Amino acid sequence: QVQLVESGGGWVQAGGSLRLSCAASGRTNSVYTMGWLRQAPGKEREVVAAITRSGSTTYLADSVKGRFTLSRDNARNTVNLQMNSLKSEDTAVYYCAASDVNLGNMMVSFARNYGYWGQGTQVTVSS
Repeated sequence: QVQLVESGGGWVQAGGSLRLSCAASGRTNSVYTMGWLRQAPGKEREVVAAITRSGSTTYLADSVKGRFTLSRDNARNTVNLQMNSLKSEDTAVYYCAASDVNLGNMMVSFARNYGYWGQGTQVTVSS
């Protein structure tokens, strides 16, 4: 099994920044794709950003391009999401997620392709 533990999140005013971190433990050699998904009240869970172990596939949702940056440290089994210029519409529960597959460009943006999930961390952006 793989365990994902998130840290970061919280409350920030619009235009501010937050950093989310996720550490994987357990059978980390089976973790290929890691990323962050979010779910706002009344909305479906969506993939915000993801990256494969080799970096051959990276994904950022159109809504966060130019504002969010994803980084991964394979040696430490961590993935971080730097969120800048936050907007009220970024308010959601953010989940670290992972897959035991190297998801390609056609698959990386679908939440159903991630089999491992963290407990979620709340991000609230106040306007």
